[in-house]
Amino acid sequence: MAVQTESERLREQRLSLPDQPGVYVFRDRRGKVIYVGKAKSIRKRVASHFSNPTMYGTTALTSEIDDIQPLVVATEAEALLTEQNFIKQYKPKFNIRLRDDKSYPYIAISLDEDFPRVYFTRERHKKERAYFGPYSSAKRVRGTLDLLGKIFLFRSCEGPEPGRHSGSPCLDYYIKRCGAPCVGYVSKEEYREGIDGVVSFLSGRFKQIERDLEKKMYFAAGERDYEQATIERNRLQAVKALLERQRVAEGGAGTYDAVAVAVEGTEANAQVFQVRDGVLSDRQSFYLDNQAEQDPAIVIEEFMLQFYASALSIPALIVVQGVMSEGSELEVLGQLLGERRGSNVEIRASERGGKRRILDLAERNAKLALDQEKLKTERKRQQRVDSLNGLQSALELDALPVRIECFDISHVGGTHTVASMVVFEGGAPKKSDYRRFTIRSHDGNDDFASMAEVLSRRYGQWEKQNGKSPYDAERDASFAALPNLIVIDGGKGQLSAGLPHLQGFRDSGVAVVSLAKRIEEVFLPGSPNPVLMAHDTPELQLLQRVRDEAHRFAITHHRIRRDKAMTESIMDELPGVGPARKRALLKHFGSPEAVLGASREALEQVPGFPQKVARDLYAHLNKTGR
Repeated sequence: MAVQTESERLREQRLSLPDQPGVYVFRDRRGKVIYVGKAKSIRKRVASHFSNPTMYGTTALTSEIDDIQPLVVATEAEALLTEQNFIKQYKPKFNIRLRDDKSYPYIAISLDEDFPRVYFTRERHKKERAYFGPYSSAKRVRGTLDLLGKIFLFRSCEGPEPGRHSGSPCLDYYIKRCGAPCVGYVSKEEYREGIDGVVSFLSGRFKQIERDLEKKMYFAAGERDYEQATIERNRLQAVKALLERQRVAEGGAGTYDAVAVAVEGTEANAQVFQVRDGVLSDRQSFYLDNQAEQDPAIVIEEFMLQFYASALSIPALIVVQGVMSEGSELEVLGQLLGERRGSNVEIRASERGGKRRILDLAERNAKLALDQEKLKTERKRQQRVDSLNGLQSALELDALPVRIECFDISHVGGTHTVASMVVFEGGAPKKSDYRRFTIRSHDGNDDFASMAEVLSRRYGQWEKQNGKSPYDAERDASFAALPNLIVIDGGKGQLSAGLPHLQGFRDSGVAVVSLAKRIEEVFLPGSPNPVLMAHDTPELQLLQRVRDEAHRFAITHHRIRRDKAMTESIMDELPGVGPARKRALLKHFGSPEAVLGASREALEQVPGFPQKVARDLYAHLNKTGR
């Protein structure tokens, strides 16, 4: 029986794919998802990837495909949703993705509280709260919050209840930044009116806000409450001044989004110009990963899917560039967004008039942002090259130190001793290759022995991992890599302790040095005198960054182990408290310290906790004096 080749197996998979709408998933030899696509016909779309690889970007995608998994769905809209869910789940490297999408800022409103707060956040997991965003600039979000605070006078204090322990208004009240609900100067209903104004503003209902403020101003004047009328007038003027600066002229009025992208190689930028009631309310700029080097038509489609999947305000009209490909999913996307919005959403290209002018502005900004990002990236790259070249020269290394590994030890009084290994490649951190170690060979305050152990384990792992196939799922790529330079945090003692265990590395051409903190001395093997570099040189600054990162990573690991040990030792001593009750106590009180200081009544209120156990626990805690 003939052995089936890899290309024959893939060809059979492609021929057996369904001629129906759905989603297809490409995996590499390790089983990792590298691309997720949608199609009206899965079989035809997948065939086009292989017959014309450059149609969907570079040939790098097809060269890595090892397995194809289809998923048939009922409609094209369902295919769009499934594709986006898979992209979020697997984060395939060849799909268009927003960079660091979890870190984009939002404005949140705590509608679940009697006196809601309006605050900056990077999370949006609480269902009972309203979120606006995502925004691309944290600075602009904070500026918007500052303006909204002046106009709508919401509280800035934290916590579900307004106020502070003193029982008197804070400074915000006296500078007209809060109505002081904490002392009853404003009722819940009046406060909610201000929050409704914030919601209207963030939703783009600017004309409504102007009308409401004008109405309040005239009402206060009619009641001869001239102080309040002045406050309302100042708010109205602040809103008008802001809107006039952003007012769209030459027929660009209305409410819509203008979306444009610029693409160059693996880099892309998307701009979203949000026009609300004829006002350019905001401009969002997003950098995209485009590893497959796909063309602008596909980039803009996939960006809009991701952006509007998380956007909380979708306009009835979205204007896009005239770059959409044949067979574009815009009509289906419009239907999908219409379902989310609750009414029709039209997506179309703009050919003339004010909307075309705004779209042109978005296109120019996308290209400009991409150019600026390229310049910034090139400057950083050049700085890293200079630091590596300088380091090679200063330490007289045979090769450029492309991969640098640094090791550090952390403990307190010899307890919970741990070590860290951080990796810099090309002068930048490679966090996926960081590793932690727990010292096993001894207990006590012996940094030399600890360093010897961790370096011995590092070399042992290299020997072990180097013998495994690159496609072995259990292979550790970080340990399998051969470093160019190993940096030991410490002086001559740490270097001497580590050298015997790194001889195998040194025989393979790996350089080993140590960096002492006192005056930043670099010690080399066999040299009695340290190398001293000027503090303003890029090579020393690179070594300092590597050493500081190793120190931070080691301390973090040490604290985690220490806190876990403390928690376990305290909680495990409590009578009648097993794993389930320990979890219940920590969930209810929040920390071991709070459990130890709890009253008997508080212990009896823990869900699922028998009163007898609570009484015995309270008696035990007080008897032992904790």
